[in-house]
Amino acid sequence: MLNKMIVLTMPVIPRAIVRLVSKRYIAGDSLPDAIRTVKQLNTQGMVATLDVLGESAAKAEESAAAVEEYFRVLDAIDKERLDCNVSVKPTQLGMLIDKKLCYENIEKIVQKANLYKNFVRIDMEDSSVTSDTIDLFLQLKKEYDQVGIVIQAYLRRSIDDVNRLARLKTNFRLCKGIYIEPREIAYKHPDIIVKNFAFLVEKTLHAGCYIGIATHDEKVVWESLRLIDRLGCKRDAFEFQMLLGVDEQLRKILVDAGYKLRVYVPYGRQWYAYSMRRLKENPKIAFYIIKAFFGIK
Repeated sequence: MLNKMIVLTMPVIPRAIVRLVSKRYIAGDSLPDAIRTVKQLNTQGMVATLDVLGESAAKAEESAAAVEEYFRVLDAIDKERLDCNVSVKPTQLGMLIDKKLCYENIEKIVQKANLYKNFVRIDMEDSSVTSDTIDLFLQLKKEYDQVGIVIQAYLRRSIDDVNRLARLKTNFRLCKGIYIEPREIAYKHPDIIVKNFAFLVEKTLHAGCYIGIATHDEKVVWESLRLIDRLGCKRDAFEFQMLLGVDEQLRKILVDAGYKLRVYVPYGRQWYAYSMRRLKENPKIAFYIIKAFFGIK
């Protein structure tokens, strides 16, 4: 409760303090910063996905600039021979401007990735764009194999979406979801969200889909491992995924146990909005920021 109350005070905390703590969770402002982080992760036995921070582009020029940055990312991944793919956000690439523009922008990135035999994950944002994001993915899936999507376990609609998409042997990232949604759209009870997450893991694995189990919740990890064992899944049928800088001990436990683990590595100048969302998701981080602000050790 204290940590949640602290989150409400975050907007009055100087950005410099938020930046200080958020450095652990963001690779840096520039692509070279991100490449160094991915190299380090690769040497530690982990793979990665790179995300260029930014969303809700209001101008076509902004979305075009994001496309160019993703081209540079894919070039760098190939040049440096990194074990890494990319994640893209539809609203950063024009979803709120024009759906056709968004599709064309993402298609350009997918085509570029295909040249390098790489993979593009389409991130899922808030519920206002869920249907449009799935429609965009389905359109891309008709032409390209190396593309995947994200499903959020806290959304009530997600089981229907999984049932629909699993028939296409979709490559899924399953996560809890972090956007603030009303009760009629999203489950609110943590136990129900965990159970629904496990339900989606079971559904996707049973359908023979490749899945990324994106979580820092050890209850979800345990439920997933239970299902993997019961279904007799091979380890090339799934991977675990975690955010940069979050629960590195659990991350190491999974890697040491021989599981494939992918780290989500964000970078860029649009760090503040990302940081505030993550603070709302994990209020414990906010407590560290308050301590830093008041000089508490």
